[in-house]
Amino acid sequence: MGSPCHFALFGLQPDFRVDLAQLAARYRELARAVHPDRFADASEREQRLALEQSAQLNEAYQTLRSAPRRALYLLSLSGEALPLEATVQDPEFLLQQMHWREELEELQDSADLDGVAAFKQRLKGAQNELDERFAECWNDPARREEAERLVRRMQFLDKLAHEVRILEERLDD
Repeated sequence: MGSPCHFALFGLQPDFRVDLAQLAARYRELARAVHPDRFADASEREQRLALEQSAQLNEAYQTLRSAPRRALYLLSLSGEALPLEATVQDPEFLLQQMHWREELEELQDSADLDGVAAFKQRLKGAQNELDERFAECWNDPARREEAERLVRRMQFLDKLAHEVRILEERLDD
């Protein structure tokens, strides 16, 4: 018996577009119900079950609140999971990645906090565009390859956004 679908845990239909505020509110509600502390006086079996449910809920929430993780999860529901390490056959995007990396290095070297903020805004725009493109194609078997390519791009941008946040924190100190 496998674990329940992440979307089902939250009473949602599988879809890429998710209301994150509603998801967070539902998560808090469910987390209170299965929090292990509520089962401190319960049997060992009930405590273990509460711990497992809490862990499942946390994993589901972390997956659904992250666009790249949610996209990967949806693709795994509708077919084979994407290999974690795959050769990216996307020369246009590889070139774009190189430009972004070079720009980020220059911003770091010049300690340009305003430039980092502008870069972050452009990056957020690119992420939103990818999210929209993925939302349009993820559930169409004929567009599976496109959806997989978009997920890989989403993963890269998510990692780059994380690096930008770290740089921003360092420059802000």
